[in-house]
Amino acid sequence: MKLTYPACFYPCEEKQGGYTVEVPDLPGCVSEGATLADAILMATDAASGWILDELEEGRDLPLATPFSEIVPDQGGFITTLVLDMDAYAEKYGNKAVRKNLTIPAWMNTFAEKNHINFSQVLQDALASMYRNRNV
Repeated sequence: MKLTYPACFYPCEEKQGGYTVEVPDLPGCVSEGATLADAILMATDAASGWILDELEEGRDLPLATPFSEIVPDQGGFITTLVLDMDAYAEKYGNKAVRKNLTIPAWMNTFAEKNHINFSQVLQDALASMYRNRNV
């Protein structure tokens, strides 16, 4: 899933050439970078982390405000952050939740005799299904 959010960039007073970045639609999502390229990367990472937390908590994601409705403070400008949530979640999404499952007795016997980790098998299967979008 790819998401886009507008971000406001402001020249950083402390670092010459640096920028502070605010994402208006994601409350508290602020980052900075020593250069414009670094600021874009840092803001994208911060926004992706913000969104991943919302997804993991089962909350609805905020809609992106149209560019025409955002007015940056004096000296700032707006650009779009593109968030690749699939890649970010695969790399950083590690919040664990406990699930109870029921399987046939013969599968349980087979798995225990072969020292199969039930959680790992389920995670691998779900990750494969997610990547292939078979659901």
